[in-house]
Formats: sequence, C-alpha cells, structure tokens
Amino acid sequence: MTTASGLSSAETVELFKKYVIPNYTRYPVNLVRGEGSYVWDSEGSRYLDFFPGWGCNLLGHCPQPLVEAVQEQVATLIHVPNTWHMEVQGRWAQLLSERSFGGQAFFCNSGAEANEAAIKLARLHTPKERYKIITFEGGFHGRTLGALTATAQPKYHEGLGPLVAGFSYAPFGDLEAVERLIDRETCAILVEPVQGEGGVRLPPDGFLQGLRSLCDQHGLLLMFDEVQAGFGRTGHWFAYQHFGVTPDVMTLAKALCGGIAGGAMLTTREIAPSLRPGMHASTFGGNPIAARAGIAAIEMIENENLLENAVRLGELFRERLEAMRQQNDVICDVRVLGVMIGVELAVPGAPVVEACLKRKLLVNCTHGNVIRLLPAMNLTSEQLDEGCDVLAQALAEAT
Repeated sequence: MTTASGLSSAETVELFKKYVIPNYTRYPVNLVRGEGSYVWDSEGSRYLDFFPGWGCNLLGHCPQPLVEAVQEQVATLIHVPNTWHMEVQGRWAQLLSERSFGGQAFFCNSGAEANEAAIKLARLHTPKERYKIITFEGGFHGRTLGALTATAQPKYHEGLGPLVAGFSYAPFGDLEAVERLIDRETCAILVEPVQGEGGVRLPPDGFLQGLRSLCDQHGLLLMFDEVQAGFGRTGHWFAYQHFGVTPDVMTLAKALCGGIAGGAMLTTREIAPSLRPGMHASTFGGNPIAARAGIAAIEMIENENLLENAVRLGELFRERLEAMRQQNDVICDVRVLGVMIGVELAVPGAPVVEACLKRKLLVNCTHGNVIRLLPAMNLTSEQLDEGCDVLAQALAEAT
C-alpha cells in the first residue's frame, strides 16, 4: 500500500515542484495535522489558525462530531448516483430549508458550482429573451467561466476572453447604478450580502432592501451568494437574516460541510421546478459523505450554541481590533460581523501576513490591503487573545 511517508516541508516542496501544476502561490510549509484552531507542520511546529481552510473549517479542524459521522458513513455508503434516492441527502435538504426560507435544494461540490446552478436557474426561469444578470464590483463568485464572468474584477479575467455574454457590473452599494443597468433583457441580480474576497465589505443601509424592491418591481430574481458569509459565520444561519431581506435564490459552500467538499443552491418551491430534469446535474453533488457531514455540522452548531458564540467572538474581536486601531494609525477600518472580520490597512497587507506566519499565526490578505480573518466559531477567548497579540506585533513590525 502506498501512503504518505512523512516528508519534511522542504521535501514536500520539491515533490510539488515535480508533479503539481504551480497555479497556487503556496507557503513552504507541509501541514500534516489539525485539531480545533491549531494545525501542525511536518517539523512539529504548531500554528494558531485564524483562517482555517480558507473559510471552510468554520468548526475548526477535524471537529469530533463531524469526524465520527463521516467515519460511520464512509463504511456504509460512499457514493451512489443522483438517479437514486438517498435519505441522508433528503434529510440534509430538509434541515437547510427549515433554517432558511423554506425552499428546496440542489447539491453540488463548491461555491462556483452553486453559482453556475444559480445562473442557469435564473435564465431558465425567465422568458427566453431575458438572460442578463447584474453583479457588483469587488464581488467574487468563483473560477468556472460563468462564475468568473459574474466576478466583476478584471484581474481575474485577464487572458480568458471571450467571457460569457450577459453580465453587467454596478458599484457595490449604488442602487441608482443598478437601476440604470436594468433593461428588458435582465433576469436577475446576483450579490454577496457581505462581500468576502472584496474586503469584508458590509452593505450600506438600505442597499439590500433596495435591491429586493427593484427585483420585485421589474420581475427579476434576487440571488444571494452566501458561499463565504453563510452557514453561521455571521452569527445567524445566513447573512440575509441580519438585513430582513429574503432572496429568491441562495448559494452556499465553504463551511457547509465543516471542511468536507460540498455546495448547495437553495431556492423557493415556486422557482425550483425551472431547473428541470436534464438541464443541470452534479455527479458527486449531495453524496452521502457530504450529506452526513452537512447534517453533523448543523447538529454541532446547535448542540454547542455556536451561533451565539460567533456573535460573542465578533464582539471580542471588534474590541481588540478597535484598540489596535487607536494605537496604530496604519489601520484604516475594522469591519466585523460574527467571525467574518476585515482589517483595512493604509499599506499592503502581505508583509503583515508574513510577519504573522513567522510567529505561527495564520491569517489572510485580500484586496491587497485588507487582513481577512475567518476564524472558527468555537475559537476560545484565550486563543483569540493569543492571536490578536501576535497580530498587533506583526502590524507594528511590518508597518
């Protein structure tokens, strides 16, 4: 049997150079184990992870209830095609429906796939001549060609044209610009209620409500991309629940299965039949392992009161980061909603990420100058303080 043989970080880097396409910029560290909000490398060093799994590990690394559920499932049924019924997939859909707006689910494997399904649904649900979708500058919807075109950031489009027809872009927060873009061929608006990759940007007051009104007025679908903000990260099950605006379609992934690959598109019972048989599919979507992981994640969040804990952690982060802001004028803004956190800097953020890594704290920089933290919702207060102390030191050193 061929298994991983315990290579060092340097040896693993060499292995990648030979056999893995270099389309990622990777840190020269080989991570081998995770538990809670810590990970360890092959040299035995421990890191505090404030960005676990790029936002996927909302419950920390290897949460025990989820591990046990997946171990049991993988010994029972790993995969069957979606031409059969699986109770576990139906149950998962029910739990998501009951915690959102009471609709139905299409399952896939990632956020990009969920957004591709939403794009197809919007075009299928409206008359044939209506195919245009409005999205927002600074947004991010995925790397597949349709989701990439929906992503209104030119840096991701370079060298990939021609892109998919029918997308137009408005500034995030500008209702008048949105209204000017609506015409007789428009079928939907796709928006992150809280922009993630765009710098953890919260919507201006009244913006999402205004989008809902425009969609109702013009007969458009309002589609929320909650791939990053959804599934408890903000302290509600879904970010839209903070704003009193219910979408027609919602896309989910990242934290949905606690680190196992899984995505979903939810829509209302009235709209769902438009995604008719033969028009869309996902071979591995809603497979038994992902479904068991998704159910276990919901149960863990509720059994351990982690929605409430996400709110509490957000308040603690805000307090610590605002105090840093008073002491270091390089911090321009602090944006917090639960455990979705952005610290905007007046300087590039990459040196801060490197300084944190040296001190064994894992964070992220997005949009060039925003330190993005997506910590686990079961992070302890002691770990929060430990990480914030390191971040303060890194900011002082790097800026």
